[in-house]
Amino acid sequence: MRNRFDAQLEQLNVELIEMGARCEEVISLAAKALIEGDAAIAGRVGPIDAEIDRMEREIENLCLRLLLQQQPVARDLRQISAALKMITDMERIGDQADDIAEIIGFLNGHSAADCAYIGEMANETKRMVTGSVDAYVKRDLELAVRVMEQDDVVDALFQSVKASLIEMIREKPEEGVYALDLLMIAKYFERIGDHAVNIAEWVEFSLTGVHRGEEQ
Repeated sequence: MRNRFDAQLEQLNVELIEMGARCEEVISLAAKALIEGDAAIAGRVGPIDAEIDRMEREIENLCLRLLLQQQPVARDLRQISAALKMITDMERIGDQADDIAEIIGFLNGHSAADCAYIGEMANETKRMVTGSVDAYVKRDLELAVRVMEQDDVVDALFQSVKASLIEMIREKPEEGVYALDLLMIAKYFERIGDHAVNIAEWVEFSLTGVHRGEEQ
């Protein structure tokens, strides 16, 4: 019985890795489309977001089967509970990447080449998502903590984006709408970073039994 349970836990890990990879893919596509001003690339995000939604449902069903059909010990229960929380954040990451892609479709060929900080934000948030999922699979508390700390980098980049866009509006008032679109995109990247932090916090919970949100 335990061997079967362990095999299903391993399946859970594999499916989480695949869902995380899809999240990385949509972030990369959204960032590439933004930097290059390419609406066609942005159009590839939606179908992958739909796949992320499907994976969330499948992983949720697997977690429920593990909880109902098996008798997990406390450590296993924390791992499964954390996975259920994580997939919610991963699904939202997909949604927000799709929101970014939708805005890019209205930029009329504009790119974010003049605002390098947004590209940096995209790279940092992608690293955070990768790190948070890796931390879960490897049961690596130190990596989870590093992901949480990395959020400060993303927040600082968001402030740099705002300052850059304020300067853009000052110098080119006619680009006001474009600047606001870029600000909205940067906000979505910041939220993606927040979701990666949430995932890392649930990893910490799965390993220690303590969730930071409950301490505050």
